[in-house]
Amino acid sequence: ERPKLVGMRRLWLAFVNSWKGFRGAFRSEAAFRQEVALAVVLLPLGVYLGKTPVEKALLVSSVLLVLIVELLNTGIETVVDRIGLEGHELSGLAKDVGSTAVLLSFGVLVVIWGFLLLG
Repeated sequence: ERPKLVGMRRLWLAFVNSWKGFRGAFRSEAAFRQEVALAVVLLPLGVYLGKTPVEKALLVSSVLLVLIVELLNTGIETVVDRIGLEGHELSGLAKDVGSTAVLLSFGVLVVIWGFLLLG
């Protein structure tokens, strides 16, 4: 059995694996690339437009939420595809539910930005 990693080495390897996941999603998923492009614009805008620290946090975190949910959706799709590419009702449902989660995360973004910036 391999010894458990601890301390800074564990943290470093977790960061390396996370970066590999980010790069992999960026390379393989057009939707993630589009959402990253949107985040590049909206993250600084959220910091600029938020009037209080709480507003800034809400604006920024709603953008990050979309990226997080898209990464989870990509993970689901990747596992489903790894199991098999043939059509199956449960595979389709898993992918559709992941897609719905992404859509709802965009809804959260729109609601937060709308309430804070429009009134």
